[in-house]
Amino acid sequence: METLGAPGAGLAIFVENLFPPIPSEVVLPMAGFAARLGDLSLAGAIIWTTIGSVAGAWVLYGLGAWLGHDRMRAIGARIPLVDVEDIDRTTAWFARHGTKAVFFGRMVPLFRSFISIPAGTERMSLPVFTVLTAAGSLIWNSIFVVAGYLLGANWHAVDPYASVLQYIVVAAVAVALVWFLVGRIRRRRARRPVEQQVTAVRGD
Repeated sequence: METLGAPGAGLAIFVENLFPPIPSEVVLPMAGFAARLGDLSLAGAIIWTTIGSVAGAWVLYGLGAWLGHDRMRAIGARIPLVDVEDIDRTTAWFARHGTKAVFFGRMVPLFRSFISIPAGTERMSLPVFTVLTAAGSLIWNSIFVVAGYLLGANWHAVDPYASVLQYIVVAAVAVALVWFLVGRIRRRRARRPVEQQVTAVRGD
C-alpha cells in the first residue's frame, strides 16, 4: 500500500479472494489506516478494494464455469457419503436463492470467496453476478476500511470482533457438517437391509 497506494490495497484484496487464509478483516482496516496516514485516499481505498474483490470473484466464477454442473456432479459422486442427489438439491437451491446468496455471501467470512464458484458452475448471468458482488463487497469493504480510518493506529482493534464473527461461522459450518454426516450414515444403514432383501429376492 505504501508503494502502490490504493491499487496496492486492491491487489491485496484480489489475492485475499483467491487465498482465503489471508484475512480481509486485517487487510481492509490496514488500508483505512494507510488512508489516515495519507498514503492513499479513503475513497480510493474503498473503490480499489472493491475492484480487487470483483476481480478475484471473476477468477473463481471462471473456475466454476470451467468445471460446469456435470463435472461437479461427477466429482460429488466420488466423495464418500455424498450422493448425486445432494448436488442436484444444491443446484435447485441456488436457482431459487442464488442472487441473495451471492450478495450476502460477500459479507460472510469463508463464504466470501467460495460463493463465486457455484455462481460460475450454474452460469449465473455475469453482469448480474458482477453487480451483486460489487454491491456486497462495497458494503463489507467500506465497514472495515472506515473502521481502520477512524481507529487510526488502533486499527487492529477491529480484529477481535471480526474473529468472533469467523468463529460463529466456523461453528455453524461444523454443526451443519456433523448433522449432515450423522443423517447420511443413518440413512445408509437404514437402506442397507432393504438392499439386502432385494438382492436375496433376485437371487431366489
